[in-house]
Amino acid sequence: MADIPFEREMAFAYGRADRVSPLIRRVVANNPGPFTFTGTGTYIVGEGTVAVIDPGPDDEAHLAALADALDGETVSHILVTHTHLDHSPLAAPLKALTGAEVLAYGPHGAGPRSGPAEKSGSVALDASGDTGFVPDRTLEDGEVVEGPGWTLEAVFTPGHMANHMAFALKEENALFSGDHVMAWSTSVIAPPDGNMADYMASLRRVLERNEEVYWPTHGPERRDPKPFVRAFLTHRQMREKAILKRIERGDRTIAEIVSAIYREVDPKLHPAAAMSVLAHMEHLIEQDLVETDGTPGLESEYRTRG
Repeated sequence: MADIPFEREMAFAYGRADRVSPLIRRVVANNPGPFTFTGTGTYIVGEGTVAVIDPGPDDEAHLAALADALDGETVSHILVTHTHLDHSPLAAPLKALTGAEVLAYGPHGAGPRSGPAEKSGSVALDASGDTGFVPDRTLEDGEVVEGPGWTLEAVFTPGHMANHMAFALKEENALFSGDHVMAWSTSVIAPPDGNMADYMASLRRVLERNEEVYWPTHGPERRDPKPFVRAFLTHRQMREKAILKRIERGDRTIAEIVSAIYREVDPKLHPAAAMSVLAHMEHLIEQDLVETDGTPGLESEYRTRG
């Protein structure tokens, strides 16, 4: 597989507002885990009148930490990158506290592709969606939200989820990349709301932009991001080739493929790996390289097309 130069060092303390750039402060929620790393990083953009990006999980301690960080300021906008439970649930309590407008691409399930969740073992990542989230206003790709001294452009980046949206901070040539590109790990793509073709297209899209630093919702920032994004693309392309090779060698199920190509990965993560393989399988089917009977799923049998 492609060697991705991950970065996992980050100075922080739970509940503390750290200034990470002239216009950006970050407060990390105490919800660490295999998919959240050290926890959800909520960003405060600006001074005086501010925007909050990804308020985080429904956690009273995190809400209190944000209230302390925002004391004496006006929150004009709450922006949500996507509707997983570690990103959006605190939007409603924070809105009740501040009166700010909540903005996002749309509610859970919004986007070009969505549907009922597949489940692999105890993992059903789409079931971790915040189905009760409804923004006050939806954002279109390219729409701009402004405040005193800051300008945020909505950048639609579906793939990790169908409603995933990043936000570009013009004044610092930075991108709040949500879970689309993270410095510490690759992003899990879990069908049906996650889609590999969309994800790879969104990676190519951010490569066409000129932001010099990415601020993901989990983990540290990534500077000089373009070589990193290219490594992500190469990794996904190589993973897809490895999956196709396993099918050519006679593997027929996702379980067989996961056992072969993820053998060095902690078995506890194999259910998430199965979701990712399913996403690749859907992409291979779209390219007419693989076929199956009926709708592709975790229990389906696959074969090369021809």
